[in-house]
Amino acid sequence: MEIRQLRYLVALAEERHFTRAAARANVAQPALSRQIRSLEVELGVPLVDRTSRRVSLTDAGERLVERARRILDELEAARADAQDLRQLLRGRVRFGVSATPGPVDVVALVAAFHRSHPGVELDVRDALSLELARRLRADTLDVALLTAVGEDDRRQLELLLVDEERLVLCVGSGHPLAARKRVALRDLRTERFAVFPVGATIRTLVERAAAEAGFEPQVAFEFSNTARMRALVVEGLAVAILPASQAGAPGEGTVAVGLAERSLVHQVFLGRRRDRELSPAARAFMATSRAHLEV
Repeated sequence: MEIRQLRYLVALAEERHFTRAAARANVAQPALSRQIRSLEVELGVPLVDRTSRRVSLTDAGERLVERARRILDELEAARADAQDLRQLLRGRVRFGVSATPGPVDVVALVAAFHRSHPGVELDVRDALSLELARRLRADTLDVALLTAVGEDDRRQLELLLVDEERLVLCVGSGHPLAARKRVALRDLRTERFAVFPVGATIRTLVERAAAEAGFEPQVAFEFSNTARMRALVVEGLAVAILPASQAGAPGEGTVAVGLAERSLVHQVFLGRRRDRELSPAARAFMATSRAHLEV
């Protein structure tokens, strides 16, 4: 019994016509008829009733077709598995990262995936979360670690919450507010701010909360890099509002002061496009990310 014979029999069962079945199987009609006859001789039972103008299967033929479909489905699944394995050995993943991934150790995540899939090429880019969301929708990224974005920018995206933490005020150790445990945004009316570019999630949150407090922050410096923002803070040139995990460690010359506004919460998500079938390599990266991030 050969695989091609099973394919021909299934095609005949579904087309109920030798010529159409042959065309579907991409073989000459006499060749298909010979293979079906050869299968009948091997099994010792008739599979096809040829007594009427319309082809029909015998009971033995119907039972064999049921098994043949399962066999062919398993073969197709095995072929797909082999294809997936080949892509995992030589695939590519496009990964986007927000400038403020919170406590997520992006380098450790990338290194963990590389150790388990050394043949997969990782293309990692950082950008504002709005841009990451746009790239996910445009299929120029497979997966992204991004912060909360608006409803319009969430469309078509599947977002899995990875972490949530409070935003804090980051000031130099010599700043008058450094000794405070908590401040309200209205206490910062006269401060010069180091902020993220327009459209950044944190900047949008801060500007909205400041407007509710009755003032507009004085923007003195604009950076995407939190290390540069902290350096300005240490020099006493500005204050910054950052995720608690990125406000600086004790002894660095910065002090993290709590904020009274409860709306100032930083959320980090693992995102992908909802209706897009990920490649085997990208699926493996998602699985590694979820395990690494424990989500």
